[in-house]
Amino acid sequence: MYVVLFDIDGTLLHTGGAGGVSLLGAFRSVFDIPEPGRVPFAGRTDRWIVSRLFQLHGIEDTEPHWRAVRDEYLRQLVRELPKHSGRVLPGVEWLLERLAARDDVALGLLTGNTQRGAHLKLAHYQLDHHFGFGGFGDRQRDRTDVAAEALAAARRHVGREVANQRVWVVGDTPLDVQCARAVGVGAVAVAIGWHDREALAASAPDLLLDSLEHPDALLVKLNGSH
Repeated sequence: MYVVLFDIDGTLLHTGGAGGVSLLGAFRSVFDIPEPGRVPFAGRTDRWIVSRLFQLHGIEDTEPHWRAVRDEYLRQLVRELPKHSGRVLPGVEWLLERLAARDDVALGLLTGNTQRGAHLKLAHYQLDHHFGFGGFGDRQRDRTDVAAEALAAARRHVGREVANQRVWVVGDTPLDVQCARAVGVGAVAVAIGWHDREALAASAPDLLLDSLEHPDALLVKLNGSH
């Protein structure tokens, strides 16, 4: 059995900015802050992003504050997704369908999105039916902790131990590679997101793909050679 854990934003799809607009809009709405400070989003978890916003604006980082922002974010995301010109990235649908058809591959998520936010994004682009488990950014500030959560979820999902060398993380940022390394699994970097090929190469993934339109090297790894 192989496990492939996909990042969402910049790897499977682009929302056209709907996610960022919704998250900053939620922070603005809940705390009446007209111009929230700028923090990096790529590769970070929603919980980390909101924690940084709390820090920038001197707001206590408590669970009630986080839940208020999260819930408002999800409400705004439902409204914003149809308004933005997002898209599924090239090769994604073909690759997911091919992998989902195999009985020796389990598809999961390793994403900084909250679980509900991940579902809303994937459902909007009709990709949600491919994924039955994952690690999410509801509680974890560090992506490495999300990776550990995803790996545990994968093993529960398949009902048995899965060797680390048969688990692959697919993402578009150096942080995706870093978290794969931290839990001892393979890393596939896709240079179609926010980071260019050189930056991704510097993070030393096992595989570096220009896009998921040409996943042959990954498919070879899923055919018993690794």
